[in-house]
Amino acid sequence: MGQRSTIPLGYNRAPYSYWTGTVRAPTPEETKPGEASIRPTILVTKPLARSSLKKLELLFDVRSIVNAADPDAVMAEGAQTIRAVAGGKVSAALMEKLPRLEIIANEGVGVDTTDIAAAKARGIVVTNTPDVLNVAVAELTVGLMLALARTLPQADRFVRDGKWNDGMFPLRSQLHGKTVGMLGLGRIGKEIARRLESFGMTVVYFGRSEQADQPYRYFSELVEMAKASDWLVVIAPASKATDGIVSREVIEALGPAGRLVNVARGSLVDQSSLIEALSSGRLAGAALDVFESEPGVPAQLLALDNVVLSPHMGSRTEEAREAMGQLVIDNLVAHFEGGALPSRVA
Repeated sequence: MGQRSTIPLGYNRAPYSYWTGTVRAPTPEETKPGEASIRPTILVTKPLARSSLKKLELLFDVRSIVNAADPDAVMAEGAQTIRAVAGGKVSAALMEKLPRLEIIANEGVGVDTTDIAAAKARGIVVTNTPDVLNVAVAELTVGLMLALARTLPQADRFVRDGKWNDGMFPLRSQLHGKTVGMLGLGRIGKEIARRLESFGMTVVYFGRSEQADQPYRYFSELVEMAKASDWLVVIAPASKATDGIVSREVIEALGPAGRLVNVARGSLVDQSSLIEALSSGRLAGAALDVFESEPGVPAQLLALDNVVLSPHMGSRTEEAREAMGQLVIDNLVAHFEGGALPSRVA
């Protein structure tokens, strides 16, 4: 079972500033004999920002299975020294291979790719990176909605193919005056809602419970909200409770003029029912940043013109990934120095 370190990290790492996120090389006076050999060993399990990796390498003994020819060999070699994971995607089986694992510093808000129950059973701390990616995801959501409403991908092709010479591009829809139903009104959901309000949209929401401090109308039934909405934005966490929550019934409730946007997880939407509705005209369109089995995208979706697709890039901006990587580091530093974790989830 993982046990939290009580050795101050400041005693065995490069000087680090929590508040500024800066790392510098230690001076000769700060370097102690054998210091490098006792730095905590961490395992990187998913791609991180290059600047974050550089900071991690100054602070820790870093091993990585990203693009490794034999990930199992990397873990086997460090099994008795790896005390932390930076990145995420940690199954119970992976935890079994790392008996000294103390903390999983997940890069991202969702921790659904980590076996939380197994981590708790082994006494392993789990953290995430909330808030720092809210703006990036909100901006992409608005962009996807505009791309779908104004058919921007098709408009781009229209110009490139020289079709403008033959006539004007068809009239399209606008966001102003429409009602958008938010499936989830957490940190990111609120960022999206504020932006859509500025477009003149009416915001309503569905969630586990009503939030008294919010000005938007609350629906206790998702189907009823879908009936009242022109757009449905899916931005709820992935869990057993939300698996397939956007069901055939919800999709049908949106109706032939309705549009769906998913920037959460593919598991929240009944993908086969969505494809049927889009193909038959029972749903006007969809903008999808996530899918049921990534990176696989069904051929039926690829063939549809009433769908805008993006490769799970909600938080993939340089600014967001820098901030996410910094928060991963902050959590690791706090853990090994025995301080309060900035964003612990388990």
